[in-house]
Amino acid sequence: MSVLDWVKGKRQKANSSKASKRLAVLSDDVPLVVSRQLLQTFAQELGRLEPETQKEIAHYTLAQIQPRVVSFEEQVLIIREKLAELYESEQQWSKAAQMLSGIDLDSGMRVIDDTFRLSKCVQIARLYLEDDDAVNAEAFINKASFLVSNSQHEVLNLQYKVCYARILDLKRKFLEAALRYYDISQIEKRQIGDESFGTSSLAAVTCTILAAAGPQRSRVLATLYKDERCSKLKIYPILQKVYLERILRKPEIDAFAEELKAHQKALLPDNFTVLDRAMIEHNLLSASKLYSNISFDELGTLLGIPPNKVQFYPNFHSCEN
Repeated sequence: MSVLDWVKGKRQKANSSKASKRLAVLSDDVPLVVSRQLLQTFAQELGRLEPETQKEIAHYTLAQIQPRVVSFEEQVLIIREKLAELYESEQQWSKAAQMLSGIDLDSGMRVIDDTFRLSKCVQIARLYLEDDDAVNAEAFINKASFLVSNSQHEVLNLQYKVCYARILDLKRKFLEAALRYYDISQIEKRQIGDESFGTSSLAAVTCTILAAAGPQRSRVLATLYKDERCSKLKIYPILQKVYLERILRKPEIDAFAEELKAHQKALLPDNFTVLDRAMIEHNLLSASKLYSNISFDELGTLLGIPPNKVQFYPNFHSCEN
């Protein structure tokens, strides 16, 4: 009988008697070196089980180990990584992240290098971001920020930058996110070549368009507009009109909306969406270049919104005829 089969039998026995007996292998009577080796073998064999059985056995074993977890950190690490891999394969991103977050990265019982700590923090953050959980992701990216400055691992450093940009994006700090995304696109350009202008570049343009108007946004718009690679993007016509301060019509806005993520179209407390606010602000500024005097009714028709909504934007000076 393998260690895996034996533990499985013990779990079933505990369940049937509704007892929470500790595994004999964890007894103080068993030499620690023996217990560790048996659990190491067990952890490595976990993948042989069917997914649901694997989860039950692994969670049961982790619960049994908990009172002496300090003595079995390496074995717990393997079990948690295998469970996280299983949850990730099922697209249960937050569960995978929670499983990895249970790993003690600051243990004084074993040697853990900074690269491993950084990789785990970034991996956990990436998993939380798959569920658009910026709060938990940020907690681990903040931990990673203390490690990344000394890291020489290019791929890991780039993953950290991507996570940081995505967190800013989810928190609707669009201009900061745009700058981070564009920096990432420049790194990819150096590493891959001029043909690399994919997700990060599209995200940079999108976030810049959604960002609040201001001098810094104007500078970023100019940088993106002058980058020849931007002309290959599907949303380039929107970028062009925003940069040239031309009014965007509803069909163009609707087409742009199809490229956005849920949080970029979220409803705000004032009953405008994130996209609405950005587009109305842009169109108001564009209209101000064309008109010195226009009524709310005419402006509402021009912008494609009810006249009463225009009045929520006092920065645009107009008066009714």
